[in-house]
Amino acid sequence: MSAHRRKTTTRRRPPSRRRRLVRTLLVTTCALAVMAGGGAWYLYRDLAAGIGSSKALEGAEKSKFGDTNILLIGLDSRRDQNGEELPQEVLDQLHAGSSDIGGYNANTLILLHVPGDGSRAKAFSVPRDDFVDIPGHGKDKIKKAYGLAKARKEEQLAAAGVKDSRELEREGREAGRAAQIATVRAFLGVPVDHFAELNLAGFYHLADALGGVPVCLNKAVKDRYSGADFPAGPQTLDGRQSLAFVRQRHGLDGGDLDRTKRQQAFLAGATKKLNSAGTFTDPVKLVKLINTAKQDVVTDRGWDLLAFVKQAKNLSGGRVQFTTLPVERFGRNLGEDINVVDDMKIKRLIAEQIGPKASASPGAPSAPASEPGAPGSAGSAGSAAGAREASPPPASSPSPATPKDGGGIPCVG
Repeated sequence: MSAHRRKTTTRRRPPSRRRRLVRTLLVTTCALAVMAGGGAWYLYRDLAAGIGSSKALEGAEKSKFGDTNILLIGLDSRRDQNGEELPQEVLDQLHAGSSDIGGYNANTLILLHVPGDGSRAKAFSVPRDDFVDIPGHGKDKIKKAYGLAKARKEEQLAAAGVKDSRELEREGREAGRAAQIATVRAFLGVPVDHFAELNLAGFYHLADALGGVPVCLNKAVKDRYSGADFPAGPQTLDGRQSLAFVRQRHGLDGGDLDRTKRQQAFLAGATKKLNSAGTFTDPVKLVKLINTAKQDVVTDRGWDLLAFVKQAKNLSGGRVQFTTLPVERFGRNLGEDINVVDDMKIKRLIAEQIGPKASASPGAPSAPASEPGAPGSAGSAGSAAGAREASPPPASSPSPATPKDGGGIPCVG
């Protein structure tokens, strides 16, 4: 028989054991990859469905040219999303006092502007005691817009016969969110495209979910009111320490204005940790982050929050410019300390920083700073609602971005 015939009639040998093993491993790997992809999809759906969603921005004007303005609201509330008191052991960890303290003040207000062209993002901190127009209420501290609208809505519903406490809480908070957003929008003169609301416990849980948040201090601090007790230099804070860090104002040279820098530093540190800790490739960390968001975060309905957080790498490593909006001087109103501000000056500052393409008509503008009797008017000895000037005044220009350490985390006082 010729060699050619022998070649064509030789039977194939069955695959070796080694080859079968390799093929089995490849098939198994592909199957696991598909299952992992499916798991990620279900986790995504769980996140989207589980985070508290709000209708407070329905029908609101949006930014143009792909820009996005996000309002971050930190509530000084010792209650959960249903209005129930936080457990005492949680309050003890938070060093935050009883659930009757704080009410529903928005003690953290940061407008994050993300340009559509991918250029550097900018974050503007609004000091909580800025004395501004609150639509439907008159002039008051900007932080009060949420609580005032919430209380008014609950009174209206109760008068109409609504008795269910959870319904009252839910509808009251929706009114509070809408009022707080409207107040900031009118004050700054730009649209708000999305918002995220976080309560006090949220800072605690977020830091723990991330395995700690890196911060940097220029000097050591110790404050019995907030529980802050930190050495100087770079360090990583757990949940309890993080809350104390963002709440401290006693013992700081600038008081509340320096606290806004702490909030900026926490945001920068949390973003950096989110992108460096492998959160989106570690299922355990991702589930922990999801559970934290479901427990403590409320956002506007329809916002793809997970997709945005995945893009947060563009906001870390010093790619966010932080600014604290300027205060003209301190004052008093009905026995309370206030920040006297020039609202038209602030609108101009925001327009210059963000650019005219992203600006929108402010709608119902705040009263001009030159209005007779207003706390921002030149030479006024007093003002409407009993506001009066106090000294010493803070710097009248916006605070520049704080210096950074080698790791790109802002160092604060």
